[in-house]
Amino acid sequence: MYEELFYARLTALRQAKGVSAREMSLALGQSEGYINAIENQKGFPSMEAFFYICEYLGVTPREFFDDETGYTPQSRELLQQYELLEQEEREHVSGIIAALGKKNRKRPEHG
Repeated sequence: MYEELFYARLTALRQAKGVSAREMSLALGQSEGYINAIENQKGFPSMEAFFYICEYLGVTPREFFDDETGYTPQSRELLQQYELLEQEEREHVSGIIAALGKKNRKRPEHG
């Protein structure tokens, strides 16, 4: 059960970051097939390597296993930046997001 979660989360978080398995492997200082082998269920990283993987993906070990939130590293970064804003700035950002959402939900008229 937890093994499947591990493999699925590694793949999902890597894809959310927008990097290939090869690129991630090399960035971690491993052979080019390292992440691919892990994602194909051919073993687990050491604990030390797992921490490096989490750091590379921009998640804590807890977040790595928390598949309930659905937050990508980019979403978490935006939330962290949002929290640093003053109240008035937050209201402006919220207004922009609401306006963009309305714009994207408009359906083209058929004539």
